[in-house]
Amino acid sequence: MKILLYNPDNGVTRNFMPHLWMFLLQALTPTGHEVLLVDGNAQPMDETGIAQFVRDNNIGLVGIGAMTRMIAKAYRMADAVRSTGVPVVMGGPHVTEMADEALGRDGGPRHADAVALGEADATWPRIVEDAARGQLKDVYAPVDAFGQESKPSLKDYPVIPWQSIDLKQFNLVPKAATGLLQKIGEGWGTFRIIPVESGRGCPYGCEFCTVTGFFGDSIRFRTNESVVNELLLLKARARGEKGQMAVFFIDDNFAINIKRTKSLLRDIIAAKAQVHWVAQISANLLRDEELVDLIAASGGKWIFIGMESIDPANLKDVNKGFNKPGEYATVLERLAARNVYAITSFIFGMDNDTVGAAERTLEQVRTWPPGLPIFGLLTPLPATPLYKRLEKAGRLTRPKHWQEFIPFAMAHTPLKMTIEEAHAEVKHGWAEAYSPEALAHAVESLNDQPLGYRVNIFLSRLCFRGIYFPMMGKMAWVKVIAQNRHTIFKLVREGFKKGAWRGAPARTLSSPTPQAETGEAIAQGAEG
Repeated sequence: MKILLYNPDNGVTRNFMPHLWMFLLQALTPTGHEVLLVDGNAQPMDETGIAQFVRDNNIGLVGIGAMTRMIAKAYRMADAVRSTGVPVVMGGPHVTEMADEALGRDGGPRHADAVALGEADATWPRIVEDAARGQLKDVYAPVDAFGQESKPSLKDYPVIPWQSIDLKQFNLVPKAATGLLQKIGEGWGTFRIIPVESGRGCPYGCEFCTVTGFFGDSIRFRTNESVVNELLLLKARARGEKGQMAVFFIDDNFAINIKRTKSLLRDIIAAKAQVHWVAQISANLLRDEELVDLIAASGGKWIFIGMESIDPANLKDVNKGFNKPGEYATVLERLAARNVYAITSFIFGMDNDTVGAAERTLEQVRTWPPGLPIFGLLTPLPATPLYKRLEKAGRLTRPKHWQEFIPFAMAHTPLKMTIEEAHAEVKHGWAEAYSPEALAHAVESLNDQPLGYRVNIFLSRLCFRGIYFPMMGKMAWVKVIAQNRHTIFKLVREGFKKGAWRGAPARTLSSPTPQAETGEAIAQGAEG
């Protein structure tokens, strides 16, 4: 049987990396079946297109995974597939919490022939075999012999054959630039960001987050050897095709067990398995100097930090009081001293936010080492404590907001500002943080570093700008380049200077005065 695993586009902009679940399920598929992968972010497809793809390729089963913001598109695509007579199984965090919606048991239309609840490591092989026999069940749940929910161990993690998987659709280098870039340095004919997980679960239970509900609060880890071998495989592939590759550790909190993370990073270094990598780590865990040293030595380049807010009252409200805004600057300086930078995420529309929250946040951001700030709105996802609290209080304005996904739009009424004011805060955050002046400032703040670091922050900022201000056409890029022409010309001129690309002098770690933690509403942020 031929199986299609499909992930819909994210509804905002082209995703920068593929989704791991597709590769994982492909590796877990019983022998005798062929699996095709399509990620809508890299390979755009509409309802007519997916129906034709299913017919042309004689597909016998389609698996669709989607988060809440993608679920409306996922349902439409599932409906198109089912209209061809091919069964669809759906899974992911949203379907796990809203199984009746996917199965049409809530009074709405049925979108799926079957749903996979929770982690599908154990249930996927059964789903495939049942589909091959034409005996799909409605619901597949990961339970043990006693009917209790069972979380898969990651000790016997499947080997994903990265050396042979077709990754053409995930190459981030534009075709027009491939020939030229292949001649530069170690070769930039291809560049991909590959998702890797080293563990699952999170004990924090932030009010707005779906992670604890989906993966649980019990942390499970792969063996160090398994992770190291995967990195070596990816590194060998990149070298073999004379391209570049980076890894995004998709663990919800990569350093949740610091002792274990240090052990893993030491093993990566010992095996010479270093690749450039990105990971999500809470700010409170980055107090550890040795951990940060190991991050840098093992290839860590960017750390995603869900700061959410610079107002302690907001953080306490959403059960994230372990974040200490007074420590943010010190943490970022500690990373920057080792040439590791941060993607800092902020949420607006929290209960203690007032008008001006974005600018108050930016005032702090401007004093920190250059990074990639991102801004979003507090979003009540189904079954989270936040959703239940707002529903009980009658504050939901779009109780089923996922049925009509609108990027950067509130689904409930904030307490201290209007919905329109919250929207304006997000727009202000993006506009100011990614203005030509802000990009120039970020580049200039690294004038003591080799040119590569300045080019890196400039290109990264340009790409991240597209999250809020899409740059999908040539004219959009022409406009952005024109707006930033002074910075571009400056970087080009410096590129011809002797020694501009060499070395990486150690940065001096400054000791910023910790900002006072007041209860006053200040800027907020969004976690991805």
